[in-house]
Amino acid sequence: MTEAGLGASAFEQHPLRARILGELHARPTRPLETPARILHFAFLTDSSRADADRAALTKACVERGLTGPDAQTRQFRIELQGATLVWERHGEFITHSWEFAGLEGETPFAPSPTALMQKVQMLPQPGPLLVAADLHMLAGDREPASLGAVFGPLQMAVSEANAGRALIATDFAPDTFGFVRIFIANRSMPPMAAGRLAQRVLEIETYRTLALMGLPEAQRLAPSIRRIEEELPRLLDAMTTASGVEANRKLLDELTSLAAELEVGATASLFRFGATRAYDDLVRTRLEAINETPLPDYPSWDGFLTRRLHPAIRTCLNTEARQADLSRKLARAAQLLRTRVDTEVEAQNGDLLRQMGERVQLQLRLQQTVEGLSIAAITYYIASVAHHVFEGAHQAGLHGIDPAVDTAILIPFIVGFVGWTVWRIRRKHSAE
Repeated sequence: MTEAGLGASAFEQHPLRARILGELHARPTRPLETPARILHFAFLTDSSRADADRAALTKACVERGLTGPDAQTRQFRIELQGATLVWERHGEFITHSWEFAGLEGETPFAPSPTALMQKVQMLPQPGPLLVAADLHMLAGDREPASLGAVFGPLQMAVSEANAGRALIATDFAPDTFGFVRIFIANRSMPPMAAGRLAQRVLEIETYRTLALMGLPEAQRLAPSIRRIEEELPRLLDAMTTASGVEANRKLLDELTSLAAELEVGATASLFRFGATRAYDDLVRTRLEAINETPLPDYPSWDGFLTRRLHPAIRTCLNTEARQADLSRKLARAAQLLRTRVDTEVEAQNGDLLRQMGERVQLQLRLQQTVEGLSIAAITYYIASVAHHVFEGAHQAGLHGIDPAVDTAILIPFIVGFVGWTVWRIRRKHSAE
């Protein structure tokens, strides 16, 4: 047995073990030499578009004599001439991060991103573009006031990061080329720390943009939720005065219609609002990870995003809470109405059953009367037949037979026989 077979590999492996262990290393931080320029893009995709983008990446690698990513890879790095592509697949989006080396100079964001787009267009666009960030890291220090000409002094968020070893600045707004620009002044960070900080600030920009996708959904749902909130008190007030099955059923139909409309919106927004909460938590986590130190007279990244981002997040969470609260109220009101309708229907059914019972009693008495008349009629018929028989016998010479007397004597027996026969028939029907 080999030495490898004597270790943990000697045991039967759980099918998910490798995947679970690899999750912690799915998106490793890589060193970043200063100066550095990164054009970062995030595209919204579904599973089919993500697979197509992976296939396009594999094809580009093969054309350049490189090995492409396998089907389970979530981050892949390609070293090209003058640039490096970092490809990452996430749950609902894919990122392409292009790192450009050899761009010497002291002017932030020079050259313009249009001069770098030739490399970027090596891969086809996998889906709608949501995030476009232009990160520029230069060595040395910068005065925050000197960055006002780049970002605009009234919108710039600037602070120290990584225990004061870097200065980070942005305005979180797209420039004339459509990029949100992020500047990092590397005071004393080694390549690994520089790569970690660049990765964190790009994640902040990506996740804060994705978190805001819930806001248009909340704004779209707001009129419908408000209308339901106004309709519900009117229906509840109408419940206190409504009487009768039809009136209560009409109110129940209206409540059910409102509940259905609410559930359609809640179901459609369930994923988006849940994603908003998750992305907001990721933004909070990344802001803590960059170890930010505010500077006098300038808003920090955390302060800027708290003031601008949190109202939108609270709007989404408030919309979700209103949906849940309305759903509970509509369910309770509908249950009350159903109980009232069921009670009234049961009362009507009770009245109907009593009426049916009375009709059955009447039918029974009528049946008994008819049975009595039937016995009399049948007795009369049989007695008439017997009387004719006796008369015939008397006329035939049997003078010992008196038709009138003999018929009178026979009538009690006929009545008994007919009555017994009717009783047998009724008993048989009752048994069945």
